[in-house]
Amino acid sequence: MKPFDESGRFQTIANGGAELRRLAVKGAGVTVFSQGVILAVQIAATVVLARLLMPHDFGIVAMVSTFSLLLTSFPGFTEAVLQKEDLTHSLASNLFWISAAVGVILTAAFAGAGSLLAWFYGDPRVVTVAVALSFQILFNGISIVHQGLLQRAMRFSVVSVNEILARVLSVTVSIVCALAGWEYWALVAGILVFTLSRTVGAWYLCQWMPGLPRRATGTGSLARYARNVYGRYNVDYLAHNMDNVLVGWRFGAAPLGFYKKAYDLFALPANQLARPLTAVAVSALSRFKDDPARYRRYLLSALAVTAFVGMGLGADLTLTGKDVIRFLLGSKWAPSGRIFTFLGLGIGFMFVHATIDWIHLSIGTTDRYFRWGLVELSVTGLLFILALPWGPEGIAIAWTVSYAILILPAFWYAGKPICLSVSPVISVVWRYMLAAAIGGWTSLVAIRLFPSLGALPGVPGAFARIVSDSLLFGVLYLGAVVLLHGSWAPLYQVAKLTREMLPSVRPLRPAPSDAAGPATVLPAQEEPSLPNQGIPAGVGGPLGEGL
Repeated sequence: MKPFDESGRFQTIANGGAELRRLAVKGAGVTVFSQGVILAVQIAATVVLARLLMPHDFGIVAMVSTFSLLLTSFPGFTEAVLQKEDLTHSLASNLFWISAAVGVILTAAFAGAGSLLAWFYGDPRVVTVAVALSFQILFNGISIVHQGLLQRAMRFSVVSVNEILARVLSVTVSIVCALAGWEYWALVAGILVFTLSRTVGAWYLCQWMPGLPRRATGTGSLARYARNVYGRYNVDYLAHNMDNVLVGWRFGAAPLGFYKKAYDLFALPANQLARPLTAVAVSALSRFKDDPARYRRYLLSALAVTAFVGMGLGADLTLTGKDVIRFLLGSKWAPSGRIFTFLGLGIGFMFVHATIDWIHLSIGTTDRYFRWGLVELSVTGLLFILALPWGPEGIAIAWTVSYAILILPAFWYAGKPICLSVSPVISVVWRYMLAAAIGGWTSLVAIRLFPSLGALPGVPGAFARIVSDSLLFGVLYLGAVVLLHGSWAPLYQVAKLTREMLPSVRPLRPAPSDAAGPATVLPAQEEPSLPNQGIPAGVGGPLGEGL
């Protein structure tokens, strides 16, 4: 792809309407599919590596990667490329050199901080691991703008292929090194191979060479946008990794290894489904930031589908989490299953919370985004400190409590610039939350009344319980959703959206109207204005009527 024309202007795509919606829906479909493939690869890698390595191997790498990933991701630069309306070759070049310079500085700083980390954790092995992982920062710094250009052009298919190939290569290297007896260095090798191969792929796919730095109007605003997002990310990252730091500092490498595996399963739904869609959502919603009514309608539509998937998935994993860990990792990881029991209840809130990022990034309120991050860091950090005496299980409870008490204030603060109150958000989410609670508690009662599958030992028993408990919960959850909405519209909407994500599909017939009860979704042909309270009367939009 060559992103800029001969005049240095970005080669634009559709600015709205049916074509934008089609590209956004297809991009979402490709992203979800690719994340499914990546999830399968990661699960396979986890199953193998958990049996080849020991918990303390994962703990040692987590001690370092907790800090290295803070400097590696470079958030803000990609979003600046996506959000800028009149992006030019000169602006992109300046942004590239800024990210590259930041990468070089942070790489050197992190490599030199290895001895400090070793002192903090009381483990000299982290010194060399820190030096090795510092190269992650450099590799990502020189590719982040290329990745953003591909996403801006909505080339999500090639971005996904690049991600999948990098992940497969990384996993292969880690497994081979683990078989060779490299211990925790097998994980380090895989991390470095992933970042390097993704960087090479981004440069190959985006046929663009940055020019020399030069004065260009808009560079300052782009840099400030990236700075605010990066600052927010750092604050958010600290909030989401303070638990690893505290557990590793207070309890050591092995307990941290157990906790980290439980947390990985906790974060998996949002990391694999909701957050990867941020690029699609920001690309689409940015086109409507000057039309608040349509923006709110499309956003609430996306929130409805996110809540439907997130609340159901969270409740199901809470029921089956212990067996999932036993099935994937083996019996020696049983402590991770106990920890996950307390984390699972927060999955639905975390899933919905990911959509708050879309608001700030698409309308450009990155200063507010950063300030709210400070609030979340303060609240979450205080809860972690209070829960530390109860060990990793107490930290897990603190996570769930923090999401529950922050979710509505976060939507209120993010929605103020677009006049989005909390009431429509509650109207969209509460039925799915209640349906998940009904399905989860009913399933738990049924499982305890008929415990025959619970007696099956080992991995076969764990697999049987995962399947049976998930099927039971799925039926109860979908039934509760239909009853609470008074119609089949939510299920129809998700089915319609799923079909539209696939290649060459024909539109489904409109859902039959149902005046007996409220529906969170209606056909896309209707576009009335958003009422002040409740759910919008129509929800079609560039994100696929709800994604």
